[in-house]
Amino acid sequence: MKDISAIMGYRDSIRVVDATMRDGGLVNNFAFSDEFVKDLYKANIAAGVDYMEIGYKASKKLFKESDFGKWKFSDDDTIIKVIGENNEKKVKLAAMADVGRCDFKEDIHDRANSPLDLIRVACYVHQIPGAIEMIEDAKNKGYEVSCNIMAISTAQEGDIRTALDMICQSPVDCVYIVDSYGSIYPEQMARIADLYMNFATKYNKKLGIHAHNNQQLAFANTIEAVGDGVDWLDATYGGMGRGAGNCYIESLIGFLRNPKYSLPPVLNFLEKHIQKLKQQGVVWGYDTQYLITGVMNQHPRSAIAFTADKRQDFGKFYDEICAQE
Repeated sequence: MKDISAIMGYRDSIRVVDATMRDGGLVNNFAFSDEFVKDLYKANIAAGVDYMEIGYKASKKLFKESDFGKWKFSDDDTIIKVIGENNEKKVKLAAMADVGRCDFKEDIHDRANSPLDLIRVACYVHQIPGAIEMIEDAKNKGYEVSCNIMAISTAQEGDIRTALDMICQSPVDCVYIVDSYGSIYPEQMARIADLYMNFATKYNKKLGIHAHNNQQLAFANTIEAVGDGVDWLDATYGGMGRGAGNCYIESLIGFLRNPKYSLPPVLNFLEKHIQKLKQQGVVWGYDTQYLITGVMNQHPRSAIAFTADKRQDFGKFYDEICAQE
């Protein structure tokens, strides 16, 4: 008898990861209300989302607590106070730790004493040794661990191969394809996924996708990655995220057509909270300036500044970006 999931067009290995509070926190300085966090947690449970990334584990030695909302640091006590003990584990909790920006040995406690389930290590290609140290530390503490190798669109293929070979020999559970600049096209994503899959298969690792929407391709690239065997799928409510934002979780759940996932709780949260943020003036999402940095394979920081300055001179901005090449 055939696997019913194959007949119905879905596979059981898929995991949906809500990154709204972490990537979206880059838009509002992590100043989410307790009500927002509680309701997002409940929405994710009702929607069948597998993981909820609750924020960063940022170093308090490098970042002043007074300059950010509490989800920049995601202290265990804060998480428990806001959403409870999470004893039922209907949605697993995750936090991201950047190489060089996290005091992981002190701030990431043993899994047995933490509400977190997954530590998401983020690094650049040149930071792989540091990432492996963090992966091993988190794994030894009992966590599931993933690794986001950022800005791969600017890295040489040989360097990516070396990085993958090193990371996949670590105890990491899942390695992410990360389109940090929103510059990758679906046909490129297919080739990248194939490259990553070679190492994931060799070392028995899962693959994930984290896409940005600079060219309105975050959803398209995520769909492409799913078809190429990538299982862990990042998305955010309303696409909320740095600059142009991310893959829309409402689009992703609609696409998956998996009875495990439910769209109405997502829509209800969008109506109650995401629309309110936009009305309050919180800005993210596709716009021409992000298209330009995506096309030019540039970090979106200049487009973010363009947006903050309320500029509209796209031609001049394009010339400025070209001058940086």
